[in-house]
Amino acid sequence: MFLTLLYQSFIRQRRRKLLAGLAILLGMTVTTAMISVGVDVGDKMNQEIRSYGANIVVYPQADTLDVNVGGVQMKPASDGQYLKESDLVKIKSIFWGHNILGYSPMLPVNVKVGGTDAPVEMIGTYFAKAVPLEQETFVTGVTKTHPWWKVAGAWPADDGNTVLVGEKLAAKLGTRTGDNLYIADKETKVAGILTTGDKEDEAIVAPLAMVQRIAGLPNDVSRVYVSALTKPEDEFARRDPASMSSAVLEKWSCSPYANSIAYQIQGAIPGSHAEQVRKVAQNEGVLLSHIAGLMWLVTLAALGAAALAVSASMATTVFERRKEIGLMKSLGANNAAIVTLFVSEGSILAIVGGLLGFGLGVVMAQRMSIAVFNEPLTVQPALLWIILFAALAVTLIGSLASIRRAMRIDSAVVLRGDGV
Repeated sequence: MFLTLLYQSFIRQRRRKLLAGLAILLGMTVTTAMISVGVDVGDKMNQEIRSYGANIVVYPQADTLDVNVGGVQMKPASDGQYLKESDLVKIKSIFWGHNILGYSPMLPVNVKVGGTDAPVEMIGTYFAKAVPLEQETFVTGVTKTHPWWKVAGAWPADDGNTVLVGEKLAAKLGTRTGDNLYIADKETKVAGILTTGDKEDEAIVAPLAMVQRIAGLPNDVSRVYVSALTKPEDEFARRDPASMSSAVLEKWSCSPYANSIAYQIQGAIPGSHAEQVRKVAQNEGVLLSHIAGLMWLVTLAALGAAALAVSASMATTVFERRKEIGLMKSLGANNAAIVTLFVSEGSILAIVGGLLGFGLGVVMAQRMSIAVFNEPLTVQPALLWIILFAALAVTLIGSLASIRRAMRIDSAVVLRGDGV
């Protein structure tokens, strides 16, 4: 009998049920899309931001000791002003080593270049150097950490003697790709013209080994830029590790913050100081928090709209079926039976609408991810159960007022035709 009543309610009120089902479907579609993108957007945005360069810089500990003489900042002269190139491989051995996408050492020196009166800055670095690790070969250099660098010509080989000339310096010297330059009284071929939009446009960029040889600084570097996948910065990330207990420090170190990765790098490389490039990491956290807030706002609006649509549909349904409810009560049905009937109807609508909404939401989320990040996202299977629960909750909340109204119907009054 109960199943017959349930079946007949869907047959006789097809339009009402369809409208309520569509409201649930649309609400769950938007909710699925927002949650899917919101869960995955952190990693996608992190990878996107990493394309704009390094987020950690490492330099000698001695460079942090500022000395003020007559209002002029001076650095102490010591052998500690250089890091050892041989120690850089330890960057990949830290706890978060797999999050290190690349690193590029820098060694700037001033050299004499034919055709100029003043010394020219020459920067030694890695371009795409293969660094052997225990279980793999790691390719790293400015092609990983400085992806905005553009070269007209070819990148120099890390074990070669060709160089890049910044576009402003090349214009001043009248140099083009394939020309020869006299650098430190030696003839050197220009592999390409470099454009960075920064000071490198007025410098020569060469393989690190070549610059070390010219400067007489074997195994020395002055800076290392590191690009790492990190977790957006929050208040916990900004805490000073020196003030933490061992338990808190362990928890902090086990989170891939830019600060915690820099702290581990500093511990791995002797005589070094590592810190995050704050404008990159902080902007990442602010941007992600704004995006997350917007997605939650859209999700809550969609759920609220679905609940209101269900409430309106159920209120109309109860009004149209008041005589049916009065007859059921006169035949012995109690309030529990009435509630069970309406809850069952709502649950069927919620499950069907939730399943269809989940499917459409996944499609919408994938299209959004491809349009924004040019790659698909990963949808967690557990999200289906969250959506079904949300659909049931929205439907029951929207139906609550109407169910309470149905429970208050007086069968004698309704059947006599005097109203509800």
